[in-house]
Order: sequence, then structure tokens, then C-alpha cells
Amino acid sequence: MDAVVTFTNQSQGRDRIFRATQYACALSRYLLRNNSERKDLVAKLKSLETNMSAGRKLFRLGNTINSIETAKRTMQLSDRVLCLCLTAVNVSRALYFVCDNVLWARSVGLIHDIDKDRWSLNSSRCYFFSLVMSLTRDVYVVLQLMAERARDTHFRQKMQKHLNESPEVAEAVVPQLDAFLFLLWESLKSHPAVALDTLKNICDLFIPLDRLGIYQSNAGVVGFCGLMSSVIGILTLAQPRLKLKP
Repeated sequence: MDAVVTFTNQSQGRDRIFRATQYACALSRYLLRNNSERKDLVAKLKSLETNMSAGRKLFRLGNTINSIETAKRTMQLSDRVLCLCLTAVNVSRALYFVCDNVLWARSVGLIHDIDKDRWSLNSSRCYFFSLVMSLTRDVYVVLQLMAERARDTHFRQKMQKHLNESPEVAEAVVPQLDAFLFLLWESLKSHPAVALDTLKNICDLFIPLDRLGIYQSNAGVVGFCGLMSSVIGILTLAQPRLKLKP
């Protein structure tokens, strides 16, 4: 119970619960869209989804400053690839939060003379760029882990044993590909934080891809991917050891 209280006392914890609820509603609405007997339920889910989205915008007020401060810290990283990727991620997030805050201010009537569609489009572009850079960072980390694992004598023996025990694979799969996939799997299995962060960013990527029209999916795919990434976000916040650092 103490862990639950600690989690919900954090603004990030509440945001991720709201986010999971928002996308769960979106997925449920899509699954029930053709059920004429559930029209009232669909309407309630839509209302709840809208309220969750509005609540999250309120939680994100002030996140621009946090992203800028984080960008200042990532600029000091000795690894130049991580420095570039993470700084770009945090700068683009800061711009995303600026757009998000402006849209929130318009939704509550604090400002009126703005083009909502243009600001929403810019928000999605910043979000998309931050995810691309996050995935670039994930790929870089994964390649480092694979290179480190490939240099390990014990692992090379394990991989050779795996290939020798699966001679039938050679008939259906290129041996080099099988070795690569085995190396990738073992690297991710031993570093769950990297695997979860990569999966989360891939799921999140479908959201701006759909909004920007780069890859049109549907509300069901967006809802499912958003729910999956939200659950992973809750898990990594509740278990800090599963959060990729830096």
C-alpha cells in the first residue's frame, strides 16, 4: 500500500494513470464502435477519454522547465552520441510542452487568437522528433550491448552451442541472421530496461505517425499502442531499476 501511495503522490504517477485510462477508453470505444446496444457506454468512454486528456494537460504545466534543465545536464555527458540524442530529446520535449501548454490555455479560454490546428500539428512534430531521437538512443545502446556481449568468450561458446544444436535452422534461416537474432535476444534479455524503453518508444511512435498522416492506422491501433506504452511507463516509474539511464 505504501508503494501505491508513493506512486500516486507523484505528478508523473498520476499522469501515467490518466494516460493509461485515456488510451484504454480509446481502445474500448474502437472495439465497441459497431455495437448499437452500447452507444451510451461509448459516449461515456469518449467523455472520460476527453477528461483524462484535459487532466493530463494540467499535470504537464511546468514540464518545459524540467525538460530544459534535463537538457542542460545531458549536454555534459561524455558519450557524444548519448549527449546529442538525449539533448535533442529534451529540447524537442520542451517545445512539445510549450505547444501543449498553449493548447491548454486556449481550451480553458485564457487565450483565443491562435491557430489551434497549427499548434497541434507543431506539437505532434516535436513529439515525433523526440521519439525518433529516443529510438536512436535505444538502438545505439543496444548495439553497444551486443558488441560487448559478442566479445565475451563464454557467450561466444554459448552461441556456438546454440547454432550447433539447431542444424535445421540453416535450411530455413541464414546462419548469420540466426546468430544476430540470438545475440540481440540475449542482450535485451539481460538488460530489461533497454528492452522496455525500446518497446515503449516504438508503441508511442504510432501516435504522432497517425496524427501527422505519415502512417495512417486507426483508433484501435493508437489506443492499444498508447495503452501498452502507458503500462510500461507505470512499471518503470514503480520499479526505478527498469528505467533506462541516463
